[in-house]
Amino acid sequence: MSTKPFKAPDENYTGRTAVLATMHRKQAAIAPVFKSRLGVNIRVPAGIDTDALGTFTGEIARRGDIREAALAKARLGMAATGLPLGIASEGAFGPHPSIPFVAAGMELLIFVDDERGIVISEHLLDEHTNFSHVTVAAPELVEHFLSKVGFPAHGLVVSPNAPIAATPADSMQPDRMQKGVRNRRELNEAIKASVAASADGEALVQTDMRAHQNPTRMAAIGRLADRLAERILCHCPACSMPGFGRVDIVAGLPCESCGCPSTLVAAEIFGCVVCEHRENRPRADGLQFAEPQWCSLCNP
Repeated sequence: MSTKPFKAPDENYTGRTAVLATMHRKQAAIAPVFKSRLGVNIRVPAGIDTDALGTFTGEIARRGDIREAALAKARLGMAATGLPLGIASEGAFGPHPSIPFVAAGMELLIFVDDERGIVISEHLLDEHTNFSHVTVAAPELVEHFLSKVGFPAHGLVVSPNAPIAATPADSMQPDRMQKGVRNRRELNEAIKASVAASADGEALVQTDMRAHQNPTRMAAIGRLADRLAERILCHCPACSMPGFGRVDIVAGLPCESCGCPSTLVAAEIFGCVVCEHRENRPRADGLQFAEPQWCSLCNP
């Protein structure tokens, strides 16, 4: 916890400035929400290389988990500006945790307050992501994929599917990968170049998941910013510290058919970011029983 002078926990953030370290224009989704809901101004410092903490395309591996990466981003901005308030966003994309054949995005947004010595975070599981990829041997074979992922409104990344390289380190050279592809002529040229540079004669075409290249992801970050602002406005009933919200869940919502615990959430645990105060609360949607399809006894 910070050793800086403590400010009264009931003081709000109106008129304060928080730093957002981003190379991908995330302020477009975050700044309006923080201004309207909290009165917080967002400052984006120039020259901070957040890609050094990891890239979606794998040239630079992420250090630590998604929360550690987000916190490192916030700290970069706070160190560069000297501001005690920092914000950072981080995302991860892959199979849905419950439905493996469906793609999903996990978005995390954190708010660091070094004056109070707290970190407040919220996450969002986005089931409407356009995260996807395809391998093709020629530009004309990519048509169906383009309509599915929303090209050209959404950018693409094109690279050799099996890079021909003298050493493993050569396989991820920047000149072998084209990011932010947003028009058909550029896409056709990128696919041809990648096919020629691939041992299997195919190009890997992926959705560009950087926020400024992906309106779908940018919208998800905006929804998450609203969720985080709501949490910042919630104070702990015990110590009045901001950031009171869900910290865990209780699994096992009863099956409506047999009454046995299902795989669904039965209750939510709300907690403080500082003290030990915890509260068990019913599901926000009011659901009291699970359908048999979520029961391991009725649907083994």
